[in-house]
Amino acid sequence: MAGNSQRKGAIKKTGKGNPTAGSGGRVKRGLEGRGPTPKAKDREYHKAYKAANKVDKSAAARPKKRRTGSTDAEWIAGRNSVVEALREGVPVNGVYVAEGVERDGRVREAFALAADRGISLLEVTRNELDRMTSGAVHQGLAARIPSYEYAHADDLLDAAAANGEPPLIVVLDSVTDPRNLGAIVRSAAGFGAHGVVIPERRAAGMTASAWKTSAGAAARIPVAQTVNLVRQLKAYQDAGCMVIGLAADGDVSLPELDLADGPLVVVVGSEGGGLGRLVAETCDQLVSIPMANQLESLNAGVAASVVLYAISEARR
Repeated sequence: MAGNSQRKGAIKKTGKGNPTAGSGGRVKRGLEGRGPTPKAKDREYHKAYKAANKVDKSAAARPKKRRTGSTDAEWIAGRNSVVEALREGVPVNGVYVAEGVERDGRVREAFALAADRGISLLEVTRNELDRMTSGAVHQGLAARIPSYEYAHADDLLDAAAANGEPPLIVVLDSVTDPRNLGAIVRSAAGFGAHGVVIPERRAAGMTASAWKTSAGAAARIPVAQTVNLVRQLKAYQDAGCMVIGLAADGDVSLPELDLADGPLVVVVGSEGGGLGRLVAETCDQLVSIPMANQLESLNAGVAASVVLYAISEARR
């Protein structure tokens, strides 16, 4: 009978399949438009998209910052050393004190300095402090400093450009004494350099000793690492910098240097051997510091300070 809804198959009452009887539901949705066609530059597989999103692979591959692993964190052990580090603004993750240690003036000052800087104070057993500091003579007090975050060598040029100044970069060739490194970083910051570059291998890094010697300057000026020193010097030359190396038998005496007011890279050699052969050959000029009394050479940190002062004066 017409209209008899009880007839088997007349109306599909299940929710599965088509939502309504007949062909209207799913077919109608299948006929709906998908909107306007995306522009070529918005289609992932179109050549216009690839061209718009193409990046310089060399720039993308070069990290702007390099962070060493947390396992490279160091310990400063001993009451005087911890107090000096806190006074000089060395970055400290935590100050550790052994249980039952005598609270003398240095320990109390360390506690006060740590509290002022918001550094955590932790009390541990003496055996635990021995283990953490690898058996160093800690006198019941130690501080943990994080691994140093090095800049990329090319960032130093960007820093100079951002300040509208000709670049002044100090490069160290196999300087192995961290105290010399710290002293050079301090001088570089004081005389307006835009950064210091050190090799990744066979050279001092920004250790606790270097931090302390820099007297906090390491927090104000970037230190960069490079895998290949000669290649980096050539990159600076390609960027328009003149590269001068300090050498006792240099062709130009420091007072006669006429490159000080332009983009300049100053290379300082190691404490004993001076500049390496390839580094010296890469330099545009070798510069000597005139001295009296037949003194052969200056300490690397002192030599860098003398030259940076002369350049600073010439740029005024």
